[in-house]
Amino acid sequence: MADLQMRITDVCLLVEDIQRTVDFYTRILGFRLRRRAEGFADFHSEGVTLAAWELDHINRHCGVSNKRAPAGAHKVCVAVRLPTPADIDAMHQRLTAQGVRFVSAPGDYPWNARCAYFADPDDNVWEIYAWYPEGPKHDFDSSDETTT
Repeated sequence: MADLQMRITDVCLLVEDIQRTVDFYTRILGFRLRRRAEGFADFHSEGVTLAAWELDHINRHCGVSNKRAPAGAHKVCVAVRLPTPADIDAMHQRLTAQGVRFVSAPGDYPWNARCAYFADPDDNVWEIYAWYPEGPKHDFDSSDETTT
């Protein structure tokens, strides 16, 4: 087991209404639906599969609690990297025009990125971000310094 590498292959959001979720992710965010079953859906995505599973359905089949978080309680943030900082503003305008509720407008952050944050219908937070040309600050992978 020491050689086992953990690689994230799927992110599954637990949602209250699967059809509402499918509508939002396909019509508003532009994801293409890959699979749809009772209480479940997943979408085409690069590298990591994005899935959604209805709380009551996962509870019936797997015993996972179907306790709802209060409105506005965030438990996850899904991030999508866009090519350039200007793309953040363009995406913000497009999604705002489609009625997406942003929790913050596009802004420049100290980690050298332009970001904006919005919520889906289940209050899952999404981040759209793009690095400025110099890349991320405090990146251990690109640092000449070693950490101990």
